[in-house]
Amino acid sequence: MNTDAKTDGITWISPQTLIQLRHDAGKLPLHSSKIHARQGGAYMSSFRGRGMEFDESRLYMPGDDIRNMDWRVTARTGEAHTKVFREERERPVLIWLDLNPSMFFATRGCFKSVAAAKAAALLAWSTSAHNDRLGSLIFAGKDHVELKPRRGKSAVLDLIGRTCKHPAWKNPHDTQARDMSHAMSRLRKVTRPGSLVFLLSDFRDMDQPAESHLINIARHNDVVLIQVYDPVEAELPPAGSYKVSDGSNDLQLNTADKKLRQEYRQRFDQRQAKLAKLCRQHRMYLLPVSTQDDVLSSLQQGLGIPASKHAQFKARA
Repeated sequence: MNTDAKTDGITWISPQTLIQLRHDAGKLPLHSSKIHARQGGAYMSSFRGRGMEFDESRLYMPGDDIRNMDWRVTARTGEAHTKVFREERERPVLIWLDLNPSMFFATRGCFKSVAAAKAAALLAWSTSAHNDRLGSLIFAGKDHVELKPRRGKSAVLDLIGRTCKHPAWKNPHDTQARDMSHAMSRLRKVTRPGSLVFLLSDFRDMDQPAESHLINIARHNDVVLIQVYDPVEAELPPAGSYKVSDGSNDLQLNTADKKLRQEYRQRFDQRQAKLAKLCRQHRMYLLPVSTQDDVLSSLQQGLGIPASKHAQFKARA
């Protein structure tokens, strides 16, 4: 793959480019009170926010919720006690990044893999600025890079470094066939309840086992599916003959058949409707990002962050 400076941010991405995105983190606050994302359609909903953790037990007082009774302490002391909870001081954020062969494609803007890497870096920098722990999984075929959640700039730099040095960038077509079920299973094993999980992919080859793992993750976490797509995947270009190349092989694409173009569009719409329904039914958020659009603006729009709030959050130096 050509990795000269002119193609940085188009067919590949450099660590320097992703590090520079740190300055835009303030425009992407991840506070639950400021986010109103879409759950597989027009319905807007806030994230659950940080979880609650046990703080202490105290004597029961009139008006306390009986569901929070501490029966063990009550039995031991003979006096009614209730549990007191407080908001967790931190919220783990997990980023799941797809670098499979279908992500190294675009007809406009930049490769899907580049757009996904930019989105991952923006989310990572915002996580660091909030002093939350950042974990990540980068996968291609059955090959996984797993970074355990931790705080600080070093966690973001580790994600950026491992993303940019991933062998998939050199020759993506040598990657093994994508195994979405295996990738989702790995994510499920490392996700602790109360996490905020971002999945960046085109979500091709989603089978039933992969969906089952995803549904289980969504039961106790906020899950955001950032679906990266190229416009030509949604709709074929107008009638004509087009040359398509992967840099080594050429193919002539003929789109003169109107019925073929309609069926192509319908297949994309059906996949979208299925994914949107899955998100709607299981309280997940679906955020489409086109390769021809600005990634930061797409994330802001998809997460429902008003322009007036962009300046309210300042990334820490």
